[in-house]
Amino acid sequence: MASVSTIRIAWRNLGRNPKRTAFALTAIGIGQFAFLFTAALLNGYADQFLDAVTGPLVGHIQIHAPEWREERSVELTVRDLEGVLEAVRSVDGVANAAPRVYAPALVARGSEGFMGVLVGVSESAETYRAGLFPGGAPTPLGDHRSVVGRSYATRYGVSTGDTLALVGQDVDGAIASGLFSIDEIVASKVDVVNNQGVVVSLDDAQEFLYLGDEAHEIVVHVANSGMLESVLSRLRDLPELEGYEVMPWWEISPIMASFVELMDHYLGIFLFIVIIAAAAGIANTMLMSTFERRHQFGMLLALGATPGRLVRMIMVEAVVLGQLGVALGTAVGLAFVGLTARSGIDYASLAGSAEQYEIAFQGMQLSSIVFPSITVGDVLTGALAVFGVSLLAVIWPSLHIAHLEPMEVLRS
Repeated sequence: MASVSTIRIAWRNLGRNPKRTAFALTAIGIGQFAFLFTAALLNGYADQFLDAVTGPLVGHIQIHAPEWREERSVELTVRDLEGVLEAVRSVDGVANAAPRVYAPALVARGSEGFMGVLVGVSESAETYRAGLFPGGAPTPLGDHRSVVGRSYATRYGVSTGDTLALVGQDVDGAIASGLFSIDEIVASKVDVVNNQGVVVSLDDAQEFLYLGDEAHEIVVHVANSGMLESVLSRLRDLPELEGYEVMPWWEISPIMASFVELMDHYLGIFLFIVIIAAAAGIANTMLMSTFERRHQFGMLLALGATPGRLVRMIMVEAVVLGQLGVALGTAVGLAFVGLTARSGIDYASLAGSAEQYEIAFQGMQLSSIVFPSITVGDVLTGALAVFGVSLLAVIWPSLHIAHLEPMEVLRS
């Protein structure tokens, strides 16, 4: 461990050539900022992806009949819905369980006809109120009232107060039909609702399809994402769910899971950039400083200083230089996040567009606005990487010092 005097000498040595030290600090600071800047954006993207995929559409876990996800047949349902919901909600860690009904239907307004999807939701489910409709719960459903997605309404020219005639196929294969009034037109982050959906109450959907106490899927949200694995295991052990598929979000949406994993790889690339910047700055500074001070090192060795102490001195210099650069880059990075965390960064405006946009991907709506965020782990990762590089960067100077001959150096 370096003594106080060694640290003091190392600190003074950094000021011997302020321009070179400033250059090295700038290089390391830019590298750390680039890493944190990228980490903040990727964290924002990851949060948006995860909120979308584990939000109102997919949830953390889904329960449905085998093959329903592939076939989407009306008769493939979760039966004894009330009993299943009671068992699921009793599992420790389950925050919410929302039943859903989906069915393709021919939608008509007057003489005009178009395709749509009947979506039956439970008004008591939190995902209905805060998930499907981020602005809050729309007009209460029931009594053949409906809510229509904004994009769907715009495409087909329907508006509040219109009556839609829906024709489909019920669970027995017979023709199902019903009239539903449009009480509200809303924007939803769920693509099937925003672009295709006619949302009705769960009871109305069950009546329309002659389902009884059944639903096509149950969307489960856990109280804490860290509990997801244990909740998944307990749900799969429930006797009420025997014969049903109980799937976590990464199995339901493997493409989204791959995107989240890909972001970690991108972050690794930028961490490598930090390492290169730090290595170049520190190695150059330490090498130049070592060769410039050969006479000083020779004198210290002649006065009784050990090579080990000199090596510790330049190691302290390298570590201090590296961590000062990290502190500089971290300060700028935190300032950047502080300025943009709430307002977000709108990529539409950066591309010259005057309006925000949303894109549909894997059944979800993703916004052009990203809200950057930095974790303590991101800062520590950069700091530890630079610390490791600082030690590696002084290996060559250390070997040079260890082999110095005092008398030879003093004569030169």
